[in-house]
Amino acid sequence: MKLLILNGPNLNLIGSREPDIYGNEDFETMLTAWKKQYPQVELNYFQSNIEGEIIDQLQVCEGKYDGIIINAGAYTHTSIAIGDTVRAIKVPVIEVHLSNVMKREEFRHVSYISPAADGVVSGFGMKSYELAILHFINS
Repeated sequence: MKLLILNGPNLNLIGSREPDIYGNEDFETMLTAWKKQYPQVELNYFQSNIEGEIIDQLQVCEGKYDGIIINAGAYTHTSIAIGDTVRAIKVPVIEVHLSNVMKREEFRHVSYISPAADGVVSGFGMKSYELAILHFINS
């Protein structure tokens, strides 16, 4: 099984950015741990602060990946284009968020990705990604 973890803007700063909201765990460290913990899964990772690059990554996933785990960051709440791309591709997509977006500012309550995604995991910190990985393993 091959999965792509796709992170959007500012998620390259996980571990140092607003640790009271996003936690202290460094993403690269967690990715290494997940690769060891789930050797039956090939985990690939891409992060970009650029909306078009995220869309490009989604568009080339057909036939390459069995699933996508996406945390589009702030683009979740603003990008109709990313939502449209998730809707257009055939690869299953799980949307994840480190924080519980429903407990945060009202603009974060809107997701253009959720209606197109196969599922959403929110509010469990880095465990949100792991829960999405487990979903794909157990599907």
